[in-house]
Amino acid sequence: MKAFLTRYRFFLSFILLDIVLCLAMSEKGSLAVSSSFDSLIEMLSIIPPIFILMGLMDVWISKETMMKYLGKGSGFLGACFSFLLGAFSAGPLYAAFPLAALFLRKGASLFNVFLFLGTWSVAKIPMMLFEITQLGARFTLLRFTLNLVGIILIAFAMARTSDEEREKEIRDRAEEAETQGQSQQQGSRP
Repeated sequence: MKAFLTRYRFFLSFILLDIVLCLAMSEKGSLAVSSSFDSLIEMLSIIPPIFILMGLMDVWISKETMMKYLGKGSGFLGACFSFLLGAFSAGPLYAAFPLAALFLRKGASLFNVFLFLGTWSVAKIPMMLFEITQLGARFTLLRFTLNLVGIILIAFAMARTSDEEREKEIRDRAEEAETQGQSQQQGSRP
């Protein structure tokens, strides 16, 4: 029971906060509960397909292939591939982190992972199409160009300032998250 409470303390805290808000201010509390429920439903509709995609990628794409196209020696082609993976994505940013962890476990370079995350967060093609209709093509292209330069510079700076020890720590955390997820999954089986 203690492990359950520790693991889900934030989730349970929000439920408790929603209950307190409902009791103290019924109108705002019901709005908070409705918003929390909508967010939960949205997350539950996004996370399972991401994990299915990750499972398929984990099985179908070998570590050697990932290292060839996204590893340290992938160069410009790897950067373009990382950019395209992030640009043609859909969903919120929290869906990108499990994929980034998979890329790290499979041997992708830190630069390409940072580029993928940066692109996912600010340069998604589906969002750009919406932005063009709302703010105009000139604004969108200017924003996209500035963001692209910024993403590349930030990814480069982060990769260059991460020494081998820090890179090993990042990769170990990605593998630890996978191991922890597998052990919890096996523990929940009857």
